Amino acid sequence: MSMHTKNTKIEKDAIGLLKADHEKVRALLGKLEETTSRAAGKRKELLRTIEQELTIHTKIEEDIFYPAFREAAEKQDDRKLYYEALEEHHVVDTVLPEIKKTNPASDEFAAKAKVLKDLVEHHAGEEESEMFPRARKLMERDELIELGARLMEEKESLAQGGRRAMAGSR
Repeated sequence: MSMHTKNTKIEKDAIGLLKADHEKVRALLGKLEETTSRAAGKRKELLRTIEQELTIHTKIEEDIFYPAFREAAEKQDDRKLYYEALEEHHVVDTVLPEIKKTNPASDEFAAKAKVLKDLVEHHAGEEESEMFPRARKLMERDELIELGARLMEEKESLAQGGRRAMAGSR
């Protein structure tokens, strides 16, 4: 075995990239759920991070991955997955602002955070068990790698924009 094999960077395809995002957000939501009402500052900080991650993830899925999936979708079932995923994003977008308005030291905050976690886990689980396997069948490997590169590019661009906005609001 040559020394060079270790250095070859394995390209993440679109699905690998989106699954990595899911794992990151699941971990953050788990941390948020474990916080107590005494950790109001930590709750706010975690929620801010979760919101940023979800906002970027949702946008890259809706702008790049979902349209590619819809284009590749042949069967009625596949189109149904596309529309359900969009609706689930919409529900998360409705719940997030509500949590932000809630006192992080309250039981209500903890309850809303739990609901958000359940929603995100359900949505990510459906994508991983239904949409992603279908996408692998419907799309060529090269297409998924190219989509992965586009997702990464938009993700980095959105993260840069977010950091600039945060710096400007201080």
